[in-house]
Amino acid sequence: MAGGVAVPQLAAAVSEAGGLGFLAAGYKTADGMYQEIKQLRGLTSRPFGVNLFLPQPETADPAAVGVYAHQLAGEASWYETQLGDPDSGRDDGYDAKLAVLLDNPVPVVSFHFGVPAREVLDSLRRVGTFTLVTATTAEEARAVERAGADAVIAQGVEAGGHQGTHRDVPETDGSGVGLLSLVAQVRESVGIPVVAAGGIMRGGQIAAVLAAGAAAAQLGTAFVAAHESGAHALHKRALTDPLYARTELTRAFSGRPARALVNRFLREHGPYAPAAYPDVHHLTAPLRKAAAKAGDAQGLALWAGQGHRMARELPAGQLVEVLAAELATARTALSAGGAR
Repeated sequence: MAGGVAVPQLAAAVSEAGGLGFLAAGYKTADGMYQEIKQLRGLTSRPFGVNLFLPQPETADPAAVGVYAHQLAGEASWYETQLGDPDSGRDDGYDAKLAVLLDNPVPVVSFHFGVPAREVLDSLRRVGTFTLVTATTAEEARAVERAGADAVIAQGVEAGGHQGTHRDVPETDGSGVGLLSLVAQVRESVGIPVVAAGGIMRGGQIAAVLAAGAAAAQLGTAFVAAHESGAHALHKRALTDPLYARTELTRAFSGRPARALVNRFLREHGPYAPAAYPDVHHLTAPLRKAAAKAGDAQGLALWAGQGHRMARELPAGQLVEVLAAELATARTALSAGGAR
């Protein structure tokens, strides 16, 4: 949810209702992140988290990015804009963000796209911050534990947005492990708590991952349509629009595998997008901005998990309450079934 969905208002509403709201800092500057943390603290005194993207190695093939830029020329002409500079913003201020989080500690920090250095995790622990790192396989989860994280987020292939794979290679084919199987595999592989993420939209699904061994559940797509979400109105409506019947993992918008609703842009450019993150993200950013301004959902990155059709447009606090009630009902049913 690094594209502007997880704003302070959403995180505050979730935390106030008893969940753990998160701010997405992946595409923020260090100062932008600091300002949002400050704003969030003015909205709630409850615990919250901040998510960071790990810097990525420079493995992109400039020639492949150039070819993709040529293929996108028609999009730039259609939306009357220019393509972005693929070389801009490779240094996303990761070190500066860490410095802010060490100087102004927050309760929880999570990491995506790899494993932070042990000294980073140790430094955060010393200032009282609980750390989580995403893993998409049991092997990645073991690497998370070895690095010293407090918990691991097991992200199933159903998840919307970017897959948190630790190593992105051109051969990535989009195959992955389903959430329930992944939770079981990770739970048997590590001794730290496991947080389940990927396609969870109902309290009954939360009960299922807890029964599979997870200590908690992480929901993203379920909150995209929330009233406080920063998602574009087109994005919110698309989640339940019959026009967008399915999702697909694609590199079309960012250069890294990410699950989105299938629209025109994804269909036309997904098959040719190179493994080049964040180059492709910066290249397509003006196109996505122009599509939003034009009110054209067919040109947006409509990030969504496989359960998107179950999205509910509610205030975030009310959604947390509904999920909690559904969870309680499901657990009661499971207990009753086990007592027979």
